[in-house]
Amino acid sequence: MLRGLEDNFKMKGYYVLTAVDGETAQVTALKEKPDLVLLDIMLPEMNGYEVCSHVREKGLDMPIIMLTAKDQESDIVLGLNLGADDYVTKPFSIKELMARAEAFLRRRKESEPMVYEFGDCQLDLAAHTLQRGGKDVTLTPGEFKMLHLFLRKSGCPLTQDEIRTTVWGYSHFISVRDIDKAVASLRSKVEPDPAHPQFIHALPNIGYKFEGPPNAKDGVGDPAPSANHGNSAHS
Repeated sequence: MLRGLEDNFKMKGYYVLTAVDGETAQVTALKEKPDLVLLDIMLPEMNGYEVCSHVREKGLDMPIIMLTAKDQESDIVLGLNLGADDYVTKPFSIKELMARAEAFLRRRKESEPMVYEFGDCQLDLAAHTLQRGGKDVTLTPGEFKMLHLFLRKSGCPLTQDEIRTTVWGYSHFISVRDIDKAVASLRSKVEPDPAHPQFIHALPNIGYKFEGPPNAKDGVGDPAPSANHGNSAHS
């Protein structure tokens, strides 16, 4: 699998670094600081969870996509809570994996826009406003933070813990039910049909995921997948 991934990414013009065990993977990631990490959970010496945790503890913020044969929700949630940005379960489509990787690399190159657009909605970070169909929509502070989080991490699965700490911090006791209620309220304000969400999707036993993707008003957004020559990927 390692050789197959290496060959496919090299064919797309990427500079690829590889490691066959967790300890080497950690050392390589900290030394080379690649633009993207593809990280298998089942590694000798040090597993993928430990590598991900150590890399994040050192302050590196490159996207990390976990590769795993495990499909238990608890394993997925653990990886995401340790700092992974996405996960792919084996067996997987190499085209899908590369499309996800390229999307993360594009986003990493772009600075965050001040205005996000999705559907007929427009979130202005500077003015701290949301408009839908050209009309102002009132959001609570928590709803604004939550929508900003969803848009900023569009396409990424978000755990209940990440939503809780980002929106409310550690000083408030917020239950899963409270989060679900807040999401339902936000859906009622941005979804064309809240009963059949187009943007904010529930991930059973994990959390939520915003699908769009959003497009920036100034034209910065996610174009169709294309090769990013000169980037480095570490698997």
